[in-house]
Amino acid sequence: MVHFVGAGSGAVDLITVRGMELLKKADIIIYAGSLVNKDLLQYKKEGAECYDSAYLTLEEVIELIKKAEKEEKEVVRLHTGDPSLYGAIREQMDELDELGISYDVTPGVTAAFGAAASLGLEYTLPEVTQTLIITRVEGKTPVPELEKVRDLAKHKTSMAIYLSTGLLKKLEEELKMAGLEEDTPAAIIYKATWPEEERYICTVSTLEETAKKNNIKKTAIVLIGEAIRTVAKESKAVRSKLYSPDFETEFRKKN
Repeated sequence: MVHFVGAGSGAVDLITVRGMELLKKADIIIYAGSLVNKDLLQYKKEGAECYDSAYLTLEEVIELIKKAEKEEKEVVRLHTGDPSLYGAIREQMDELDELGISYDVTPGVTAAFGAAASLGLEYTLPEVTQTLIITRVEGKTPVPELEKVRDLAKHKTSMAIYLSTGLLKKLEEELKMAGLEEDTPAAIIYKATWPEEERYICTVSTLEETAKKNNIKKTAIVLIGEAIRTVAKESKAVRSKLYSPDFETEFRKKN
């Protein structure tokens, strides 16, 4: 049996209880060492074998799983954040399906939500935006034609941009092409929720400058959108209807 487990955004105590328990029981742990906080391995049981997938190909990962399955051992495939986002899990599942090896998935806290928590940011503010777009800038790996940042950003919603710290100049250009003003608020969060986390509020036009000034080259998420103004104390959020005394719900009558 293979358990795909989301390690969470970085902090050791942000893995789910289920994920932690699976780590404790695993005979084999294959973890994404380039991104996963290695301190999470403190949960492993004595004698568990650990492999860093940063040094492995898909074929090598599958060979480890096949061997474990033959020996009737439990495997945890530990992915950064939530496995469903940029986790490359589907290609592994396809291989396991062909081999008849069963698996399940345990979700994790993704960087977008770890970063929002660190900032005290609400992505979906009344009268500002009710949508969050999660995407990345096109680099060596292409994105579908209709999913270029310049097209997605035209909606002017909250955005969480992954895997793009080394492409901030291009990101700035794409955002401006979408019609975003240069002073549109932005944030760069390095290693969100890790002990060494760094947070910087900037603008669409100063993303690259901010990263260079603070020597941030990787392992950061970029947030874009007007909702960030509340974090920067440039504006105050509009009160929601949900808790308004003149708004009736199934559970509460209006005054």
